[in-house]
Amino acid sequence: MGRRYDPERRQRIIDAAMRVVREKGLDGLSHRSVAAEADVPLGSTTYHFVTLDELMVAALRQANDRFGDLLAAEVESWEPGGDVAGSLARLLGEWLQGDSGRVELEYELYFAAVRRPALKVVAAEWAERARELLASRMDGVTARGVVALIDGICLQVLLTGEGYDEGAAREVFGRVIRG
Repeated sequence: MGRRYDPERRQRIIDAAMRVVREKGLDGLSHRSVAAEADVPLGSTTYHFVTLDELMVAALRQANDRFGDLLAAEVESWEPGGDVAGSLARLLGEWLQGDSGRVELEYELYFAAVRRPALKVVAAEWAERARELLASRMDGVTARGVVALIDGICLQVLLTGEGYDEGAAREVFGRVIRG
């Protein structure tokens, strides 16, 4: 009997890993738990991702790409002299107020990078991509500060349970951008 052609299997495994981490945290992530969630044979998860770090890298990269693509579209839409601070505050609000479980998952993977070198590279890629996107419209130091501010605001919302305050975010983004 030949192999069943399943071009979407790798993506289903990544999506399943993200659901497992979202529901059970990183401690619940295993090849076995992901295979069960993706409804694929255990060997499929280890074929596509030999280690769990490889699987977490793919999941974090996918999460980073999602926000990075939104940020790229936002930056592209900015008109000269437009309200950049307001635009960033609105984008961040939409991101945070969308699916909070997704944001928590992404930051859990992001924090795992502190102790996992493979993930550290991916986390650094996101910060650099965001900095480059912003630096196309502002100086590099300010762009780096805005990236740090985005992370800081997200962390405060996730850790404190307080709602996102778009007005306060607009004000602080404006202060950083204006210098």
